[in-house]
Amino acid sequence: MPASGKSTAGVLLAKTLGMGFLDTDLLIQQRCGKLLPQIIEQSGIDGFLREENAALLSVDVENTVVATGGSAVYCGEGMERLREKGEIYFIDISPEEAARRIADITARGVVARPGQSIHRLYEERLPLYKKWAEKSFEANNISAERLVAQMALWRAEE
Repeated sequence: MPASGKSTAGVLLAKTLGMGFLDTDLLIQQRCGKLLPQIIEQSGIDGFLREENAALLSVDVENTVVATGGSAVYCGEGMERLREKGEIYFIDISPEEAARRIADITARGVVARPGQSIHRLYEERLPLYKKWAEKSFEANNISAERLVAQMALWRAEE
């Protein structure tokens, strides 16, 4: 979900594992030369998702922790590629926590239909997050450092 801490945890996990780090939201902005909200406004949700899928298909993910945007789960080809190349983790926060962390989903660049609440977005995306994720980590009331420690421990045990 948006605001789950994917980018923060991703950087810390990459440091912990001695890997590279890539944030696909930043990559999309660089590729398009626009901010996420501008891309969504000008290209619509479908246009943005085409850009997101293309970004997921284009990146070298070897030895890299990738923080995707929360809408990446709508991009079947891109998610399949990520699954083939590595492990997919779902950082699960409640919709209440996401709503607390995000003041304005439009300004944040969240892929959502007009008027769609964080709660509805969570209900829509949760089955997709579960479909793609190899492992889920609950992150409502823990620090990014503790979350990363759990991820690294799980990875080491696999």
